[in-house]
Amino acid sequence: MKPTLFLTAALAAFAVQAQAQTATALRVPADQIATKKGPLTVQPITHGSVVFTWNGKTIYVDPYGGAEAYAGLAAPDVILITDIHGDHLDPKTLAGLSVGKALMVVPKAVAEKLPAEYKAQVRILNNGQKLDTLGMSVAAIPMYNLPEAPDAPHIKGRGNGYVLGLGGKNVYLSGDTEDTAEMRALKNIDVAFVCMNLPYTMDVNQAAQGVLAFKPSIVYPYHYRGQNGLSDVASFKQQVNAGNKKIDVRLRNWYLAAK
Repeated sequence: MKPTLFLTAALAAFAVQAQAQTATALRVPADQIATKKGPLTVQPITHGSVVFTWNGKTIYVDPYGGAEAYAGLAAPDVILITDIHGDHLDPKTLAGLSVGKALMVVPKAVAEKLPAEYKAQVRILNNGQKLDTLGMSVAAIPMYNLPEAPDAPHIKGRGNGYVLGLGGKNVYLSGDTEDTAEMRALKNIDVAFVCMNLPYTMDVNQAAQGVLAFKPSIVYPYHYRGQNGLSDVASFKQQVNAGNKKIDVRLRNWYLAAK
């Protein structure tokens, strides 16, 4: 290799490594949760975005915040998108990621807004439908505002929350919702990710009461940045554990990059 080419390659490799190190510094450490098919790794990214690795597969949920936020992470095998809003469906972030081999599981409204280049990768799930793929299950759960209204930020039937079945563990992702009857009726949830950001979803009190209704073993408050800043997740934890000490409320900083 000529010296100039070698130097160029070395600089490029250094840049990639530096980008990955920077991204890692802006992410909280990942958690691991045991399943029957090995650990489920939970990597918070930002806001409503999280990356799971399990059984040799990588799952991106609502990839948002710029591709640099995902530097150093494996390319996705599955991408779940919950809604059409830009903090869930973010074409700019998708364009910067290696998503060419990923199955995209989305509601119909999202499929209609995805760039044409992704159409062949899309599998549409409507509320109440279920998909089995790559050794896991994905069930679409309604997510919407209360009271129901045609001008609500999130109307019933447009977006999906999801319940993932991963090695005997059930993982619930609320998407943008309030404490709906469907959320309260969930059963056997091992890990839950629950939103709380006014005026778009529910407040801390609603979120706590919803969680106390369906009793997940572990709950992460996420998607907690609203118009007036960050929601009081410490109050959420206090309320949940006052009602049920067995629920493991895990507070993680989903907004490190915003500091």
